[in-house]
Amino acid sequence: MIRQVDYFDQAGRENTEKCLQIVEGLTAAYKDVVVASTSGETGLKFARRLGKKTNLVVVTHAFGTRQKNESEISPEMRQRIKDSGGKVFTGTILTSSLEKSLVTEFKGIYPTVIIAETLRRFGEGMKVCAEIVMEACDAGLIQEGKDAIAVAGTGSGSDTVCLIQSSSSRRFLDLKIKEILAKPGEF
Repeated sequence: MIRQVDYFDQAGRENTEKCLQIVEGLTAAYKDVVVASTSGETGLKFARRLGKKTNLVVVTHAFGTRQKNESEISPEMRQRIKDSGGKVFTGTILTSSLEKSLVTEFKGIYPTVIIAETLRRFGEGMKVCAEIVMEACDAGLIQEGKDAIAVAGTGSGSDTVCLIQSSSSRRFLDLKIKEILAKPGEF
C-alpha cells in the first residue's frame, strides 16, 4: 500500500481545510471520525461536510477546563454540530483511566506523563489524536478495535490526521497508531 503523507510547514489552524480534505478522501473506507475541538469551530466544519456520511464524534475539553463550571463550547455550537450530524463528547482528558490500564500491566509504574511527552515528540496533535480516540471509545461512541480517523491540532484548528486502531483507555496498550496522514513538520 502506498499512501501520501502531508507535512505542513507550520502547526496551526491554517491546515484545517487540508486535513478535512484528507479525511474526506478516507471516508469511503473508514466511517468513524473523531475530531478534537475546543470552541466547536473545527468540529462544526467537519460536521457540515462529514456529519451525515460518517460516525463523526467531536471531542471537547471537560467542563471547568478554563472557567469553573463552564464549557468552552457554547450550547448553540453544540447544537449546530448535532444538527449537522455530529455527536459531541465532553469529557476528562485521559489520565486516571490510562494510569489504571498501565498499573494493571506494569504493576505500579505511573508513566502517563512520559507517554504524553513521548507522543508530543511527534507534535501536540499526535497526543490529542490518541486521547480523543480513547475518550470516544470510553463513551461508547465508537467501537473498540475498529480503525478510526483521528483529527487534532496545535492550539486551534487541525494540523494532524492519523488512522488509529481504537481502544478504550482501560486497554490503552491495544491502541495502535497505524498511519500518520498529516502533521506539522515544525511545531
